[in-house]
Amino acid sequence: MRERRAAVVVDSRAKVMNEQRNRGAPPSLSASGGFRPPARKLALLPLVAATFFIVSGGPYGTEDVVRKAGYGGALLIFLLVPLLWSLPTALMVAELSSALPQEGGFYEWVKRAMGPFWGFQEAWLTLAGSIFDMALYPSLFVFYLSHFAPALAAGSRPAYLGLSMILACTLWNVWGTRAVGSGSLAFGVVLLAPFAVLTLLAFAGHPAAGTFASTAGLGRADWLGAVLIAMWNLMGWDNPSTIAGEVERPQRSYPVTMAASLLLITVVYLLPLAAVSHTGIDPRSWTTGGWVDLGRRFGGEWLAAAIALGGVISAFGTFNSLMLSLSRLPVVMTEDGYLPAAFARQHRRTRMPWVAISVCAVCWALAFGLGFVALAVMDVLLSGLSVLLEFAALVILRFREPGLERPFRIPGGLAGAIAVCVTPTALLVMAFVRNAAQAAGPFNALALDLVLVAAGPLVFFLSRRRRQSAAVPAARGNGR
Repeated sequence: MRERRAAVVVDSRAKVMNEQRNRGAPPSLSASGGFRPPARKLALLPLVAATFFIVSGGPYGTEDVVRKAGYGGALLIFLLVPLLWSLPTALMVAELSSALPQEGGFYEWVKRAMGPFWGFQEAWLTLAGSIFDMALYPSLFVFYLSHFAPALAAGSRPAYLGLSMILACTLWNVWGTRAVGSGSLAFGVVLLAPFAVLTLLAFAGHPAAGTFASTAGLGRADWLGAVLIAMWNLMGWDNPSTIAGEVERPQRSYPVTMAASLLLITVVYLLPLAAVSHTGIDPRSWTTGGWVDLGRRFGGEWLAAAIALGGVISAFGTFNSLMLSLSRLPVVMTEDGYLPAAFARQHRRTRMPWVAISVCAVCWALAFGLGFVALAVMDVLLSGLSVLLEFAALVILRFREPGLERPFRIPGGLAGAIAVCVTPTALLVMAFVRNAAQAAGPFNALALDLVLVAAGPLVFFLSRRRRQSAAVPAARGNGR
């Protein structure tokens, strides 16, 4: 009897959702059935590779953690943050992706659990945070590319190179989901190979290590700053969910992907740091690009060049994979009537939403100029709020729809779902406290984030008015 009652509840909710979407979507989209996923979908291994780049992209970006907290602190942070931040988030994504494997991913989860307003805020926070996050990768691309030709970093060349990278990723994404996934798989192998060599040389006690040994103390460690950077290096677990309609057997693929990616990323961060930590190289000497210097010390110019090439690949592959996932948000928001119908236009052959991809690329190209730490902090705060909404959706759906089929379920019932929210929430509160009175460059990062958060409800109501205005002529055309 209880199972029958639960099934009735689920069916009724599904009907209500379909009616709401049909009422809110523009007639052209409703008639066409909305986004049509490609016929050939993304397999498991390419999905793992894309997730690796979305979340990590390799050890690049860990240099500031070492400089702020030392080797021991960095190792501790990259052991605890995956346990306290990544694991709970991956569990949440695994459950909701297997239960609701829809295009749009976390946007659909929050909308189903909390209504259209909060679903819109989820997408708004993610897209606002992406402006700061995506601005980092063209700069890193140029930084590592200039290792091979320093003149590339002079004058206006960095801007042209960064824009060229964005254009290349845009074309790659229009080429297709499978193209991005297969490229990520190949990129990952090339990127990680030189770090495997570096790790072996450092653990073997390469004689070059003693030349650069230092007994100097680190001084006062910036633990919270280091944790923030580590969180940025471990964010984005929810982003692969937005392409669920383009993935083979998503109910099975997402839980496996979360587990495999978490293990891979944790090992990729810990092993190279552990190998270098016992060499005695001064942690205060670490700067952006420090892995290239370490490659030169341990293996010579060939290893430095290989790691620099990996940096180029890391920046390109991360931007490429994130573009794949983030560009789907404007598409599903268009289906709900919040954006003009043009955003849902698809390439005739590949079925990729080329307008949404192109508009996102233009917006991200306009965000050059801020420093790495400032951008990372702003991204952590905005993206962190969106993750909190997803955890709220997890708990609410457990309570409201206990009969919803969940091929993967976090153990412990409702209490287990609540428990996984605790440590990510605590880390985000620490991030807010740490930045409450701290300026990031020429402005306060938290203040700018709060302005963007406050703008979300305003944009929602303006978008809703546009949707209602568009619905009136459509209703008249249908004779209503």
